[in-house]
Amino acid sequence: MRIGIGYDSHRFNSRSGPLRLGGVRIPHARGLAGHSDADVLLHAVADALLGAIGAPDLGELFPPSDPRWREADSRAFVNEAVTRVRKAGWQVGNLDATVIADAPRLGPHKTAMRRTISRLLRIAPSAVSVKAKTTEGLAPGKAGIAVQAVVLLKPAISNLRQRRISLWLKQSPPEADQPSAEAVRKSRTRKNRTAR
Repeated sequence: MRIGIGYDSHRFNSRSGPLRLGGVRIPHARGLAGHSDADVLLHAVADALLGAIGAPDLGELFPPSDPRWREADSRAFVNEAVTRVRKAGWQVGNLDATVIADAPRLGPHKTAMRRTISRLLRIAPSAVSVKAKTTEGLAPGKAGIAVQAVVLLKPAISNLRQRRISLWLKQSPPEADQPSAEAVRKSRTRKNRTAR
């Protein structure tokens, strides 16, 4: 298994603009400042994926100095990270992310964020956790949003191998038909007595 940790933070814009978190548009007076769409949650997720396989980080792959990534959709960054993960022979097991923000309230949007992220990572929504925490007045406070993300990778199993495993499990005798450890011990005891 591999584990990756991602972190990112962005300040709020001084002007109004769309706020995107986890690929979801969140109603708020101000968006986040950044070269791309500034989706701080997806940035942390992408960095966690890249870190788990020892790949260059997000800033190296998509530098803010490159005009190609101006206002880019951050889902593209996650897609690239997932592609690299799969090429390296891994797949995502689960993701745990914590969004640290005093505003806006994210409770009503967590389900939508989990679903969007699960589609990007090609895993079930139940394998994605998005938690929201306030700062209690500490940094970044109301000046912006920070995110921490942890991802677990497991060895990738091909579709063909997965089908073979499923078929083998179906053809295997039920657990009740398998001899118990106690039955095996008694059988060996009887054989030993007969041998004497």
